[in-house]
Amino acid sequence: QVQLVESGGGWVQEGDSLRLSCTASGRAFRSYAMGWFRQAPGAEREFVAAIRRSGTSTYATDSVKGRFTISRDNAENTVYLQMNSLKPEDTAVYYCAAGSPVMLTSGSQYPYWGQGTQVTVSS
Repeated sequence: QVQLVESGGGWVQEGDSLRLSCTASGRAFRSYAMGWFRQAPGAEREFVAAIRRSGTSTYATDSVKGRFTISRDNAENTVYLQMNSLKPEDTAVYYCAAGSPVMLTSGSQYPYWGQGTQVTVSS
């Protein structure tokens, strides 16, 4: 069992930056790939970024490439999402997830989820 707690969300203006953190309980953190997903009001949850167990491989959806960076610190049981050049369309609740998915972009393949942190970007 892994418990995930996100932090770092908030209200910012277009062009600002935020860094989200997701800290996991337990010793199994380094055994899992980690993903960030987001859900805007009235929209389906969508994949944002993911990182493999070792941290050597990362993936991001096209809309955030070049602006968002996912990283992890296995010693601290924490995964980060650095978000730069934020846009109003990035407004959503951001969730981190842990698991061993075959497809990193598929939320249904992650068994563990955090409660989410709200990110609001105003124009």
